[in-house]
Amino acid sequence: MNNVPQEHPLRHYSSVAIRIVVTLGILILIFRNVEIEKVIGIIKQANVGYLMLAIVFQLLSTILAGYRWCIVMHLIEFSQPVWFYIKSYFKGSFFNQGLPTSIGGDAIRVLDVAATGQRKRDAFIGVFIDRTLGLIGLLLLNLIANNLAPDLLPEGMYWLINGIVLLGLSGFTVLTLLHKLQYFRQWRLTRYVLRISDNLKKVLKDVKSISLQMFIGVVIHLFSMINIFFVGQSVGLDYNLLTFSVIVPPVILLTLIPISLAGWGVREGAMIGLFTLIGADKSIVLSMSILYGIILIIASLPGLQVYLSGRKHHHHQPKNQNTE
Repeated sequence: MNNVPQEHPLRHYSSVAIRIVVTLGILILIFRNVEIEKVIGIIKQANVGYLMLAIVFQLLSTILAGYRWCIVMHLIEFSQPVWFYIKSYFKGSFFNQGLPTSIGGDAIRVLDVAATGQRKRDAFIGVFIDRTLGLIGLLLLNLIANNLAPDLLPEGMYWLINGIVLLGLSGFTVLTLLHKLQYFRQWRLTRYVLRISDNLKKVLKDVKSISLQMFIGVVIHLFSMINIFFVGQSVGLDYNLLTFSVIVPPVILLTLIPISLAGWGVREGAMIGLFTLIGADKSIVLSMSILYGIILIIASLPGLQVYLSGRKHHHHQPKNQNTE
């Protein structure tokens, strides 16, 4: 598990430069409207015990996500042991959170699987299905929370969240049924999309499999919500877990748009925008968001260890030839 994709240097640096500019631009706009000294003071006084609990729940979330990926890959006939997938997931998290790079964690996971002798296009299908199931888990958690607390946000925001979630679930349903459209197997691109749908059907083959995947998906993101709930508690943002489960998932969805470094700036702006709708103090929300970002980096550090140990192992082994 040591391959890292090679990009064209100019493209790589320009992509990173654009993200740095966007990140700094958003953060400058935010800090112009918030007292920096107050934010620094809140962060300095944060409760360390709560922050340690937050790290534990983020680690649990990543381990469970790696386990889910293992289940998915085994169902579509990949045979690596569970620790292979958990370690690869941590490595992907580190590339997402800890490095200023345009190489995504999903690409790292594809290469890790390909390094075992699989084709990259087959590995990609497994990673794509895992990523899709993760997104569905987030949407389901948000839908449940939003409808358990329908009066938390303004009515327009309540319906917007429900609409986005239902749109996402509808798209997922279409993907699960696409394999039935045999007509589209005659073109290469659509044939590949149908292959993804074929494999998704293997993963969601019966009610038990569907229930297990949905349950694991929701729990993974519930652990993430508990993480940020504890970060909020550490700085005195005293809302319950249900409130975080309504507000934070839309923020996470926004940070998936690859316009900034690891979501920095986008996350802070969205957190402030949504939490101030329920009367939260901007400085406290910003402090929480910054600490949350730091905790994501800390919790991804096992992935650095996996990456470094992989490199060390690689230097003592002859290079494998991977099939495309």
